Amino acid sequence: MIIVKDIVKRFGDLRAVNKVSFTVQEGEIFGLVGPDGAGKTTLMRVLCNLLTPDEGEFRIMAQTDFGYMPQCFSLYGDLTVMENLIFFGSMYELKKEVIKKRSDEILELTNLIQFKDRFADQLSGGMKQKLALTCALVTRPKLLILDEPTYGVDPEFRKEFWKIIYKLNADGMTILVSTPYMDEAELCKRVAFMNEGRFTALDTPVGLRQKFPYQVWEVTSESRDPGLFEEEEGILDSSLYGDKYRLIIEKRKDAGTLIEEGLNSKGFSLGSLRRVAPSMEDVFVIMAGGEKTWNM
Repeated sequence: MIIVKDIVKRFGDLRAVNKVSFTVQEGEIFGLVGPDGAGKTTLMRVLCNLLTPDEGEFRIMAQTDFGYMPQCFSLYGDLTVMENLIFFGSMYELKKEVIKKRSDEILELTNLIQFKDRFADQLSGGMKQKLALTCALVTRPKLLILDEPTYGVDPEFRKEFWKIIYKLNADGMTILVSTPYMDEAELCKRVAFMNEGRFTALDTPVGLRQKFPYQVWEVTSESRDPGLFEEEEGILDSSLYGDKYRLIIEKRKDAGTLIEEGLNSKGFSLGSLRRVAPSMEDVFVIMAGGEKTWNM
């Protein structure tokens, strides 16, 4: 569905996208994750022909048949939900009767049908995102490109939005989506991590966790200092969740000895120690920190 080869996009001396190559298969949900400034939005704008790449090439099989939902709400607040849909559909030269019929179907899917006469500015943040999605779907695209569609909205809305994404995918739609949330990355069929304009990993969520090249441990102690393990050699990252520390440790280290000696040197004793499976959050922490590039 999408073939990208060695895409480069520069802004002055900055390479926002730097030699990126990948494919998205038909019927796939392909996730794009990475820290702010990684180049995700720039890459998506290139694929939507909103920016011209400086090098490389790409091909979208549904070039004239894809929907795009940008990161920021860009519809008209002084128009109603239905008026926005009519305006958007008319830009694609759809007949008004066709737009209305399709809009009612999509508004039912997104649970916005009862708000069709409400002004867009009067919608909540989550409903604005649904309206943007509805506008992207009015042309019945085969490919949907979504740039962080659930950013900044509540967890319940995120769950509801992803149910819609899965329904669209089950009906045959190919989806390319960027997200800052690792629980959403888990829902994609394949995930690419992007940092400083490059892909640093690309695999299924299961594959990324299986290939994780470090140890992950959960530790308890009487300490509640979030920075307790920050200066320990061999510990790449530490986080405190409630009464447990979660540590990412170099594989070659004897983790048990390293942790206990580190605690004792600071006057604390070890409570419990348990090795756990890596999560997508652990993968993201390492990728965002530039610690490792997976084989792709």
